[in-house]
Amino acid sequence: MPPPLLELRAGSRTYPGARALREVDFDLRPGEVHALLGENGAGKSTLIRLLTGMERSDAGGSLLVDGAVVAEPTPRLMNAMGIAAVYQNPTLFDELSVMENLCIGEGGPLVSWRKRRAEARSRLARVGVELDLDRPVRHLRMAEKQAIEIARALGQRARALILDEPTASLAQNEAGRLLDLVESLRAAGTGILYISHRLEEVMRIADRFTVLRDGVRVGTHARGSVDRAGLLRMMAGRDLAELFPKEKVPIGEVALETRGLGCESGGVSGVSLTVRRGEILGIGGLVGSGRTELARILFGLTPADSGEIRIGGKPVAIRSVGDAMARGLAYVPEDRKAHGVIAELPVWENVTLAALRRLCGNWPDEPREEALAAGLAAELGVRAPSLHAATSTLSGGNQQKVALARWIATGPSVLILDEPTQGIDVGAKAEIHRLMGALARRGLAIILISSELAELLALADRIAVMRRGRLAGILPAAEAGREELLRLALGEERS
Repeated sequence: MPPPLLELRAGSRTYPGARALREVDFDLRPGEVHALLGENGAGKSTLIRLLTGMERSDAGGSLLVDGAVVAEPTPRLMNAMGIAAVYQNPTLFDELSVMENLCIGEGGPLVSWRKRRAEARSRLARVGVELDLDRPVRHLRMAEKQAIEIARALGQRARALILDEPTASLAQNEAGRLLDLVESLRAAGTGILYISHRLEEVMRIADRFTVLRDGVRVGTHARGSVDRAGLLRMMAGRDLAELFPKEKVPIGEVALETRGLGCESGGVSGVSLTVRRGEILGIGGLVGSGRTELARILFGLTPADSGEIRIGGKPVAIRSVGDAMARGLAYVPEDRKAHGVIAELPVWENVTLAALRRLCGNWPDEPREEALAAGLAAELGVRAPSLHAATSTLSGGNQQKVALARWIATGPSVLILDEPTQGIDVGAKAEIHRLMGALARRGLAIILISSELAELLALADRIAVMRRGRLAGILPAAEAGREELLRLALGEERS
């Protein structure tokens, strides 16, 4: 068995409020395909960043190439040592030609275009693709763009290739060709770290499987030592729903309904679902499955171009955020720092920002605003030095409570929460869960988008699973399990 080409020992990475990776060991050998598996948030992306030098491991972790420790890894250094990554979204320059993208950053001040064309043809031939070298990349299909990315990496003498969801945007025939290419590269001695949610692909090509869960390596297994069901169990882990007991509240009338809802630009089509007053409807699915895009359609950020939205049983047109708010919808977005709060503003201004017109009309009324903010801050347990403190001085969990308070202040009937506990500590997460239960008890209809299956199973009454912009299925939470939800998200058939 050859020694590792690339190795991470005790790799750990801590971010503010969360530990993304915990003493993970991982290695990649020449001429093998090593699959990296795990749910959203399991730590896969963090591991890639450590392997490519984009980030460094916490104290105690080390990165090795050919058995030698890389003391100060950087992306440039790792690339020079033959470690290359091809990401799900190509990093090509759309306005440049195929040839220019293949050879960019190479050579000196004098360019021999004849040699570059010959080199570009050679690189494309290595990955089994023929393309017009003068064609701008923007005109190419996704499969062709990915072939260019791989060809460019191999042309730069990559010995270890990291492929992150390489077939996620490909049609079945194109995905098959890419898998054939992966197998030929393995035969030529290239080590390939392969990340995919498509277990049928992984079972076909991987020599070894490593599963991460909650930032920890669950295990590494050789081909033939674990089946598909075993991988699903390793990814899902034990049921943690009992840690977040859900309060039973009366379920009322339908608050919001969609019929065949779609938006071509958002990649969503044919979504039909309902959410009732007092109900928490969970929405799960993999990254890129269309969960956030659906939320943006409902809130008028990317208006629907097909289907229908009904509120209170009546069809409504939601073409803007103003339309959504006027019909009782509120949306706490996923990216708290970019869209949830304005960090420089004091707490009280952040809380009242979305409700100013209802609260004050055309004239500022600071005493009334501060009174509302004080009441909501107390109700939600916002811990701040004062309501006049800059929101940036608060912890992540308290900033999330401020974002939630802002939309509660609008008096919504439907509340859409996109990853409301992402990146906050366990204590703050439990408080957000408690608040959601209290809001449901008050009669709000809540749509909860979460990458954490434990969170969905614990809090939701029903769970809708998105896959490739469509609704893969809806299950009562009491009848759902992690494995069943993963099967829906992955498009797996029951065994």
